[in-house]
Amino acid sequence: MQDEFPLNDPKKIWQDQPREVIQMSLDEIRRKAHKLQRRAQGAALLWIVIGLALCVAFAHSFVKDQGLLPRIGWGILSLWSLYGAYQAYRWIWPGSLAEDGTLRTSVDSYRSELERQRDYGLHIWRRSGLTFCFLGLAFVVLPPIIKALATPRLLVNAVPFFVLLFIWFIAFFFQRKRGQQRLQREIDELNALERDQPS
Repeated sequence: MQDEFPLNDPKKIWQDQPREVIQMSLDEIRRKAHKLQRRAQGAALLWIVIGLALCVAFAHSFVKDQGLLPRIGWGILSLWSLYGAYQAYRWIWPGSLAEDGTLRTSVDSYRSELERQRDYGLHIWRRSGLTFCFLGLAFVVLPPIIKALATPRLLVNAVPFFVLLFIWFIAFFFQRKRGQQRLQREIDELNALERDQPS
């Protein structure tokens, strides 16, 4: 009797419920792919412009600064900015979409673009060279901090910088995690759509 009516078995109820078939037309896939492409192009252009502007600003500081360690730091930061702009073009700039493809080729193209962006986010420290950014910042910031240790009152002036750096790090971490979850959700939807399509 209990096998016929498994009302007390939530696992069995969950497994026996009918699966929802995701319906998505070819036009909707293409629309989403074009939206992703425009968003990726905008993000890549933004990072390229920021990278080039930072490169110029850091190179200017490199020329103006007289200390050896800060000049090394500004040089590293300037090169890091160029590297970041190049990596933004390489990893964020989207590939071309198949305009007249079938549903399968459109889904494959869209999914590969989502996976590429997801993979960039997973390896952002290495692919955007953030390690070199922090290394350059250390060379720039450490000499003034070492001087300030002689007069601890001046050390208080560095607190806002480190507070902002900490806030940026936390915001960056959560924004990256949310973006990764969104991309993975879209990839899972495409996988479910492909599974539900008749062979």
